[in-house]
Amino acid sequence: PSVLDSFALLSGQLNTLNKVLKHEKTPLLRNQVIIPLVLSPDRDEEIMRQTEGRVPVFSHEVVPDHLRTKPDPEVEEQEKQLITDAARISPDVAQKQIQSLNKMCSNLLEKINKEERESESGGLRQNKQTFNPADTNALVAAVAFGKGLSNRRPPGSGGSVQSGQPGAGAIIAGASGMQPVPMSGAPAQQQPMLAGVQMAQAGQPGK
Repeated sequence: PSVLDSFALLSGQLNTLNKVLKHEKTPLLRNQVIIPLVLSPDRDEEIMRQTEGRVPVFSHEVVPDHLRTKPDPEVEEQEKQLITDAARISPDVAQKQIQSLNKMCSNLLEKINKEERESESGGLRQNKQTFNPADTNALVAAVAFGKGLSNRRPPGSGGSVQSGQPGAGAIIAGASGMQPVPMSGAPAQQQPMLAGVQMAQAGQPGK
């Protein structure tokens, strides 16, 4: 019974307070001065929620900053100095300074936008595939195993492939060593062989 009596008393007081606040003659609370009556160093979850996490506690350290109506004295002095300096500048000079500042800001924004576009395009280029795997595999097979290469040379090309002669297999097998190999039916002057292809003579340009 005592709890119910206390609850009924509190409920009546809250209803009375709501009626007073909703009355048309009651001044708006936002126009009233706030005076802190209780300061606590403990964390207040309600204040955290109302200030979106900016003020965790309502203590003597934060109250002067959050309830002040005037800036710091140092800031006031700086503002007065700026106002005095601005009053000394003529309108023409001020307009020129404004145009110069706007131009600098525009150039800076253009550079920032250009850097963003280049970085985006660079990222796209890095992600884009720049080769064909099939062509790469074909080139590797041609270089390593001679797959798809023709044994014929165009007429007038100088040296000729000697793969049809009896010693061609031995030449290809020993291609890792760059030593002159005599060929049957070859001219009297021996020519060095590399990978089964007759090298151009000393006086002829290489292919």
